[in-house]
Amino acid sequence: MFGKFITLEGIDGAGKSTHLGWLQDWLRQRAIEHVITREPGGTPLGEKLRELLLHHDMHLETETLLMFAGRREHIAEVILPALQAGSWVVSDRFTDATFAYQGGGRGLGIERIEVLEHWVQSGLQPDLTLLFDVPLEVSRERLAKTRVLDRFEQEQQDFHQRVRNCYLERARRDPARIKVIDSTRPIEIIQQELATLLQELI
Repeated sequence: MFGKFITLEGIDGAGKSTHLGWLQDWLRQRAIEHVITREPGGTPLGEKLRELLLHHDMHLETETLLMFAGRREHIAEVILPALQAGSWVVSDRFTDATFAYQGGGRGLGIERIEVLEHWVQSGLQPDLTLLFDVPLEVSRERLAKTRVLDRFEQEQQDFHQRVRNCYLERARRDPARIKVIDSTRPIEIIQQELATLLQELI
């Protein structure tokens, strides 16, 4: 039996990392075998590509191709083997992030991303995508309190607004898969909603 594939998405500062640990505990308490991973990254090669992508300037097409190169390795080495073994996979970002950041934020044609998605994923899609959403001012305020920002997080406000808009448009087009989570609410309320969504997958 195939495992379940869950992805966490959202603009930087939307709260994904806050809920990732809770999600892992939820799965552990129910004795559900699972793998926690991330993009870019997830494999030794992917982590090297992550360093390049987050901290080195490059052409937009190079950036997008590297995202999908890392994703191909991630799918082959981590995601598919785990799913085929019946484990659940939880990934901090997946292809929706490429549509949002490289497509929406940077303006790369969506058609090019769709071609790469079809080639690299061969139809693989998450069973559930949790899209954590906050207004831009909340995102910026949270990021200012955290750490040194990578080159995506350092982008101007209009870039992040385009990213958010793209995410929300994708959710509007695919509401069965992508669930928008209002991440401005108290953590306990958010986690109640997450628990309901996860229970529906079982």
